[in-house]
Amino acid sequence: MMLKKRVIAVVTLVAVFLSAGVLTAQKRQVLLDRVVAVVGGSAILYSEVEDYAASLVQQRREQGYTSDRDPMNEGLEALMRQKLLYSQALIDSVTLYSDVNGYVEEQLQAMINEAGSIAELEAREHMAVFNFRELLRQQITEQEYARTMQQEVVGEITVSPGEVEQYYNSLSQDELPLVPEQYVYAQIVRYPASQTEAKRRTRERLMEMRERIISGKSSMAVLARTYSLDPGSAMRGGELPAGPLEELMAPYADALEKLKPGQVSEVVETDYGFHIIELIDEPKNGLYHSRHILLRPTYTAEELNEPVVFLDSLAAVIRTDSISFEDAAQQHSEDKLTKNNGGLVSNHDLLMTSPSLANVKYSATKFRREDFGEGKSLQDYSNLIRMKVGDVSPAYMAEDLRKNEHAKIIKLLEIIPTHTATLDEDYTTIEEMALSQKQQKVFDEWMREKIDGLYVYIAPDFREGEFQYPNWVK
Repeated sequence: MMLKKRVIAVVTLVAVFLSAGVLTAQKRQVLLDRVVAVVGGSAILYSEVEDYAASLVQQRREQGYTSDRDPMNEGLEALMRQKLLYSQALIDSVTLYSDVNGYVEEQLQAMINEAGSIAELEAREHMAVFNFRELLRQQITEQEYARTMQQEVVGEITVSPGEVEQYYNSLSQDELPLVPEQYVYAQIVRYPASQTEAKRRTRERLMEMRERIISGKSSMAVLARTYSLDPGSAMRGGELPAGPLEELMAPYADALEKLKPGQVSEVVETDYGFHIIELIDEPKNGLYHSRHILLRPTYTAEELNEPVVFLDSLAAVIRTDSISFEDAAQQHSEDKLTKNNGGLVSNHDLLMTSPSLANVKYSATKFRREDFGEGKSLQDYSNLIRMKVGDVSPAYMAEDLRKNEHAKIIKLLEIIPTHTATLDEDYTTIEEMALSQKQQKVFDEWMREKIDGLYVYIAPDFREGEFQYPNWVK
């Protein structure tokens, strides 16, 4: 979707693990439940702590590690922390931009699929599905406010090069991270030559949909559910959470600002594809509530094969040393970020689209296995692991960060073996660690101050547990 992602920097656990279910398969015996803590005016039930602890244990089991800390105690503190952050977010009138309704529907659908049917979910949870939906909405809203509040506390923190060096020098040899095997590579990218024609076809499809909406033959919501390629909003009829214009990509925001409630825009092109946009109601406090339909250009098999054939021929020429990969990238690559740099791949595209990395000052050109799940095509990794340094791959199809299809060839420039991090070779890794430590320190100080000024009650049988913030116990 065109909304810029608001990815929260993780300095401490705040949210209940959605992957394990905001609400696990709870067969609550209400009469046996009890309040085990109160933070401000919010109570925490034993069953909530039990559910969180089970999710925590499950996640750690899946990740292959354990903790010496009692999961019930850890779960209780995580929930108390969440309650405090939520309460402070309301006090500070923090604006929530998260798509709560989308998260609720996605989570609910996942739980229906797991249970087998709505009826089976209702039987398992001992409540009607609409009541369960509202309970989910309440919990997810609280979580998102807590996450947003945490970002308000640490979001503007940065580290200078001097601080990074000071942090590195403070680490003992045993504290230095082990950096796994990394790959440095270059690429040449080509989009289908018929891209102009494919864009024209996409525009025409959206113009036809717009005409159907304006003439009353259909509605934006119905067409969005059927055709929109934005998975986050399609299931809600294309509806996006209300937010300020600066949170949207410029072409979308410009078109939205000109609309009156109920009006549908002309076709708008962004980096994510083509949209038609409807303003749902009058903006309130600078927040715009809209829905949209997103389509991207589609190609025939022949159109997709054309850049593959071209790049396979170019790769054959490069392998005969008739032209260097670097010169070929400058002459033939259609990737603006890499063509003038010999095709050298970096994480610059990710830095431009991920606010959580906004405070990371330096682009990285070395990629670990897990980095290929963060915007780098997994096809890149599957080719790299079969290559030797200096090899040029066959051409293959891939997608960029915005899901645009293209063909590419890559050259493996270097394999960096697993090693202990050094400041010269792994500055970005050390910078991220230094930033995380500074954020954690600021957040811990903020938490201790807020806890001191807040009413907190903890049941006697939980007071002896291990707490990250001992001043919970008063």
